[in-house]
Amino acid sequence: MNPYIENIQQEIEPLRQEIINHKVYGVINNTDSLKIFMQYHVFAVWDFMSLLKTLQNNLTCTSVPWFPVGSADTRFLINEIVVGEESDVDQDGIRTSHFELYLNAMKQAKADTTIIETLIKELKQHNNLEMAFEQANVPSAAREFVRFTFQIIQTGKAHLQAATFTFGREDLIPNMFHSIINDIDKMFPDSISIFKYYLERHIEVDGGHHSHLALEMTSNLCCTDEQYWKEATESTIASLKSRIALWDGVYDEIISSSK
Repeated sequence: MNPYIENIQQEIEPLRQEIINHKVYGVINNTDSLKIFMQYHVFAVWDFMSLLKTLQNNLTCTSVPWFPVGSADTRFLINEIVVGEESDVDQDGIRTSHFELYLNAMKQAKADTTIIETLIKELKQHNNLEMAFEQANVPSAAREFVRFTFQIIQTGKAHLQAATFTFGREDLIPNMFHSIINDIDKMFPDSISIFKYYLERHIEVDGGHHSHLALEMTSNLCCTDEQYWKEATESTIASLKSRIALWDGVYDEIISSSK
């Protein structure tokens, strides 16, 4: 194991544990609370894709005329991750992105997709994130989470983007949550079967193969540059704190809606 990777993992372990053991999972016990969770979590699924495509833009040539960019090993790593995230298969074997799969899961569960769909519509028209937040009436916790991701994107620093992608977004959904979803699915099999499939696919693809590729990509980008690794660690810590704040927002809304 790369000693720099080990150092980051040690630094962030308390925060990872805080996320994995977050109180939000204890209040998701029916379809109503799950819908609220999904209506927030979808923003993390979407901006994860934005972060991924930023990495692809930075680490490969995505314009014409084409020229070789950077290391072929790094190009391979990011392109393989993109293929899996952007064109995976759904529960019926049909090609789809993980974001589109998540939207389908929300629609099956009758969770509200209006806010995220309005955000995307506004961004397509005006490419102004703050304006889109306002037009879509995005909850404040989701806004702050997405803002942080786009701040990382706007740094233009591939090593920070890779570290946030690798350590701040993978393997953060605990086994307890999967057990909760399995129990809800038994009671309402026609409501969350797609979401259950999404989570299973997340473990299989994102938490397994892709996490190894992402670790290798981050190692390649930071190499043995002490400053790069220091910045990568700081970025990762900030991204985990951002996820905790998002989960706090979900928890508060679930508690508020149950009163």
